Amino acid sequence: MMMIINTMFCFRSKKLIGITEPRRVAAISMSRRVAEELNLGSDVVSYLIRFEGNVTPRTKIKFMTDGVLLKEIQSDFLLTSYSVIILDEAHERSVYTDILIGLLSRIVPLRAKRGDSLKLIIMSATLRISDFTENARLFKIPPPVIQVDARQFPVTIHFNKKTATDYMQEAFIKACKIHAKLPEGGLLIFVTGQKEVCSLVRKLKHTFPYKKHKDKSKTDKERESFEVKVKDKENNQRDENEDESDHYEDDLSMKRIMDKVKRNKKKNVVTLPEINLDNYAVAPNDDTEGDLLDEEETEDVLEEEDEEEGEGGDLAERVAMYSAATSAPLWVLPLYSLLPTHKQAKVFESIPEGCRLCVVATNVAETSLTIPNVKYVVDTGRTKTRLYDKITGISAFTVTWTSQASANQRAGRAGRQGPGHCYRLYSSAVFNDEFEKFSVPEIQRKPVDDLLLQMKSMSIHRVVNFPFPSAPDVIQLRAGERRLALLGALQPVRVNSKGNKMKNIDEYCSKLTPLGEAMSLFPVSPRFGKMLCLSHQHALLPYTVAIVAALSVQELLLGADSDVARIRTKWAGVNNSLLLGDLMVLLRSVGAAEKANVNGNMEDFCNKHGLRLKAVVETRKLRIQLTNELNVNIPDLDLCVDPDMPPPTDTQARLLRQIALAGMVDQVARLVPDEEKKALGVPKKKPLYAIPEMEEGVYLHSGSVLRKTMPEWVVYEEIFQTGDPGQEKMIMRGITAIEPEWLPIYTPSLCSFSPPLEDPPPRYISSSKKLLCHVNATFGKSGWPLPVVEIDMPKGLDRFKWFAVFLLDGSICPKLSKYVKSLLSTPTTMVKSWASLQRRTEILLQALVQKQTDNVDRLLSLWSTEPAYLRSEYLQWLPESAHNEVTAVWPPV
Repeated sequence: MMMIINTMFCFRSKKLIGITEPRRVAAISMSRRVAEELNLGSDVVSYLIRFEGNVTPRTKIKFMTDGVLLKEIQSDFLLTSYSVIILDEAHERSVYTDILIGLLSRIVPLRAKRGDSLKLIIMSATLRISDFTENARLFKIPPPVIQVDARQFPVTIHFNKKTATDYMQEAFIKACKIHAKLPEGGLLIFVTGQKEVCSLVRKLKHTFPYKKHKDKSKTDKERESFEVKVKDKENNQRDENEDESDHYEDDLSMKRIMDKVKRNKKKNVVTLPEINLDNYAVAPNDDTEGDLLDEEETEDVLEEEDEEEGEGGDLAERVAMYSAATSAPLWVLPLYSLLPTHKQAKVFESIPEGCRLCVVATNVAETSLTIPNVKYVVDTGRTKTRLYDKITGISAFTVTWTSQASANQRAGRAGRQGPGHCYRLYSSAVFNDEFEKFSVPEIQRKPVDDLLLQMKSMSIHRVVNFPFPSAPDVIQLRAGERRLALLGALQPVRVNSKGNKMKNIDEYCSKLTPLGEAMSLFPVSPRFGKMLCLSHQHALLPYTVAIVAALSVQELLLGADSDVARIRTKWAGVNNSLLLGDLMVLLRSVGAAEKANVNGNMEDFCNKHGLRLKAVVETRKLRIQLTNELNVNIPDLDLCVDPDMPPPTDTQARLLRQIALAGMVDQVARLVPDEEKKALGVPKKKPLYAIPEMEEGVYLHSGSVLRKTMPEWVVYEEIFQTGDPGQEKMIMRGITAIEPEWLPIYTPSLCSFSPPLEDPPPRYISSSKKLLCHVNATFGKSGWPLPVVEIDMPKGLDRFKWFAVFLLDGSICPKLSKYVKSLLSTPTTMVKSWASLQRRTEILLQALVQKQTDNVDRLLSLWSTEPAYLRSEYLQWLPESAHNEVTAVWPPV
């Protein structure tokens, strides 16, 4: 990259060099590194990510996330402020990256035609080139491919002879062996998620602890006494320093292991004089040994150990052996995406003298980041992937093998600053046979609702024809359009005169409705955008903004102990506030955190109330951004982020429940009745729910405030799968209780209705000009029964008949009320089963159907052009003596 930047920078163009990175932390770190390499300030080499950036008018090189550049294209399609766009780490193939590549494939030739060329460079160490060079829809002329040999030192790859099932234990043992037996050099271990990172960090800290040395005056006397028995009680002493205190976390399981080792070796104990090792400075590793030991000897050391121990060796003895083999501590640091930024930055800082750096990371360390002094990589070969059902959108986090490309990226981390080694905890056969060559692009793995909405807002209506590097599946597109249509964001598919969908005409190219256009203005999920659009009345916007911001950020609420659970239950309140459920807890959390921020104690507040600080900060930034967007788009709104925002009233809480339903129309669940639970062997107190798309039941999240209440009908924010293989269960979270009578109003397309009921009969509301009727209703494919509901009279013959009834009885035209007593038949004759036997009913009905007159607006429109419309048909209902009078007042408006 530096070679390209130097070349482009030499042109001294007045325009920007734009560089996208797939992750925020990479955009920040790369901007700092390039600024340092070029000896330029942050005002010239800058970054811009969501909510944060240091771009100035003097900026020439701009690092950003791909989403930021896509947002710029929406306001400046030709990217006229840029001379070069570099898409870095393109092999990660995020949704935004794929859209950018497709758009830029059209922008580049358009800029060339204008004589203002834009250079596009797509960079990656492990890119699937064929997606670009063999994709005629993307690039009509295949782009040139330039292979640049990186300044990479040789990395020796070591495969396990056998692939261990317990990869976490294997990673721990391998790390212990490397630290005990191999020369100095940093260690980077790849695992799948935050839980695994924290678990392994604790074990390694406990096995190779770092101590702060406070008193060296006694060391000579201690050394003379030559006592070699280590006192366990001193091993857990904590330091006041916050960073070092992290290295004293207890791991009870490791303590039990060490106790077991002592018991096993009790018979062979040799009593020696004691030395208190805590009073000695840590001796640094001998560099000479590392200089003399060549690559093959390094490999032999660990492979011989593997053969001697085998897989059946006692873990406790092996751990004790490695721990005793070195006095050097490990400086163990975690690295994962949800880790606060200041803690992520620790991996770039210098480590205490005499320590070996050990970073335990997820795949966030796979690309872009260069952790200094890493010589050894331990690769478990696994990655945690969120898999989505293409139709339902239900997700499950699954640990799977990573791709060969990603495994090679991981190995490359060991050769950035010198020769290194990568220890793969799987066999070469598994690597060759079970690893995919490349990861599946994100756009082919996840729902595309937000992608469709954003592209259609850019007037790209026929998304199926868009030049994606890897196009999403047709099933994904169909499901995405269906969900957007349910939300009211897309215009309905056109139908022909026979009521059938027009084939191939509007397939995947429906245009946005005015509601859809408004939804696309907000940088959130389409369903959350709809919630914002519906909240402009009853002073609901401040609450909806806070809720949407919290829902858009991952894991705002941490696991709760009993004290935190009590606080959240108190926050939920009673009545409609309680029924607002988990959204009410999020709302109160965000509001209280804002107040704490004003008072300067947000971090303490988050720790006390079980909130993730990084998520709270991001929620606050998104809340401010959404507030600004609303103020720009709604004149005289004057919305602000109020630290003293009061909780919603009971009426407002009820309206917020309805807004939640409007945004989650396709995410409704119903409590499984007790008799069905019994048949399934589920205890009555278990909150088991059913959803229309699945046969399997789903459970409320353990942290939901509605877990004890168990309302009959709820909407949920998401469903995910958890549990070990063979014991999986589906969990839903973000729960809000709803009333079943709301479903026909907010989700009519998902409900089935009976013909209008005779009792109570339909009625006409003159103030709203609506024709209403009562019907029996069911919800979803399962046909869950709903209460009798009053709805707009559905289209059809019955609506014309009842419109005639209300025309005849004077409800629609009050001037005709005086003639009701003179009618030759009662108005309700129109809806009798034998109505066709009377000629007057047939004549009136045919006149209404022929002109499609089933509402007042249509009737008035016809009368404005055809004043005699329906006059002769109406006169058939009156005696001849009244004809002249009626004719004189017609039309009766």
